[in-house]
Amino acid sequence: MSIIDIENLKKSYRDSEVEVQALNGINLSFEQGEFTAIVGPSGSGKTTLLNMIGGLDKPDSGNIRIGDVDITKLGSRKLIDFRLRNIGFVFQSYNLIPVLTALENVEFIMHLQGEKHGLRTKRATDLLTAVGLGERIHSRPSKLSGGQQQRVAVARALASRPRFILADEPTANLDSASTRNLLEIMEKLNHEEKITFVFSTHDQRVVDKAHRVIVLEDGMVVKDA
Repeated sequence: MSIIDIENLKKSYRDSEVEVQALNGINLSFEQGEFTAIVGPSGSGKTTLLNMIGGLDKPDSGNIRIGDVDITKLGSRKLIDFRLRNIGFVFQSYNLIPVLTALENVEFIMHLQGEKHGLRTKRATDLLTAVGLGERIHSRPSKLSGGQQQRVAVARALASRPRFILADEPTANLDSASTRNLLEIMEKLNHEEKITFVFSTHDQRVVDKAHRVIVLEDGMVVKDA
């Protein structure tokens, strides 16, 4: 059963006086438990597509259904709440809050959800331990390596118990060892807990681990295997 259904998605932007067609009629579905890489050259629409699925941007036309909810029809406040409770994000730049510890960064989304303090602290501690940072829960981002910060970002993405996780170039700023470690963690979560991951990536190491690879060119799907 699909958890994401995309129908005839289109999006264009204006670059100076030129209109750029970022997405040009995308039709895709994603099943629960997928480990999918979206690839293609720069400007092919990868990040735009993830932003649309994540409700971070609105399409010009088309529909995105997550479960039984068409998120393209939601107003801004309802969309924020839906995103908070259903979608996890891992960004290339980590997007951690610098003044908070690793534990507090992971707890923060649960705080927004109204989770009780004791419960969110326990879940955040368990998640950081699961990604190998049990000894660093009180460290701030500036005291963590890039690979460690990205693992905090993964733990934070999982904290809200999302239906799926969107990862936009998650290994772009990582060295080989950190990339290997991060992918092993994500693979484990995917295999053991059936967590759905959808990546946009240029990284062949991510592509090699993916169970499904979608190729975009000029805002269109040219291969899906």
